[in-house]
Amino acid sequence: MMESQLRFLHWILHSPSLFELKPPFAQLQPLDVSLPSALPPYQGNKRLGFLYQHLCSTLFQNTKTIDFVEEELQLKDHQRTLGAIDFMLRNTAESNYQHWEVAIKFYLLCDGLWYGPNAKDRLDKKLHHMLNHQLKMSSNEAFLATHPQYRNCSEHLLMQGRLYINPFLDQVIPQECLGYSLNALVIKGYWCFAHQWAQIPEPLYALEKHDWAVGTSEFDTPIQEPQDRFVHAQSKSGQFWFIVPDNWPHNGM
Repeated sequence: MMESQLRFLHWILHSPSLFELKPPFAQLQPLDVSLPSALPPYQGNKRLGFLYQHLCSTLFQNTKTIDFVEEELQLKDHQRTLGAIDFMLRNTAESNYQHWEVAIKFYLLCDGLWYGPNAKDRLDKKLHHMLNHQLKMSSNEAFLATHPQYRNCSEHLLMQGRLYINPFLDQVIPQECLGYSLNALVIKGYWCFAHQWAQIPEPLYALEKHDWAVGTSEFDTPIQEPQDRFVHAQSKSGQFWFIVPDNWPHNGM
């Protein structure tokens, strides 16, 4: 697990955004980061999003041109919690504050829309929430009343992951989402329905959730045809696959 986390850390630093780099979209590669040679044991929530944010925090704290100011900064209005800001950073060269929101997501193209593997999440819905709720918390007047120093901070959205298409269907691949251009470099995963399983040309090996981004180098026992659940897997050639039930995405709605 420790080696897997270190590989994940490198992946976050060097992997592109799901979207073309126009504000507020960002990626970490331009930052001057001193990568640690080892990581302490991760004791937090095991869900992928929590681990991802923890590793982003590690990278920010090891960036020479950034002061790490706050993480999970609560936004409250009359004692009611409205949400939390992922990161508040300060650019040491320009002395300006930066509000960062981070997310890692995996979406499958079906009928012109990008669905999460459980079909309850969709790229357009997630993007709308990130742009119009998460990133706007730092300009909320209730927040600025208690944190006036963050007025006019810049907004930065780090969205990473992978987009998947079905190679056995004639799909038109969208070039944008909500008017924002998708990064073609991340449209490189495959998915298929369970009934298309036999068309996959090579054995697949199941991935643990913490390896969804980076993949695995351990190929012990190939998976059998999945039944009634989605599976994320990888081939020895490095191709990522989701196999979903035949009633997907309607099974998650």
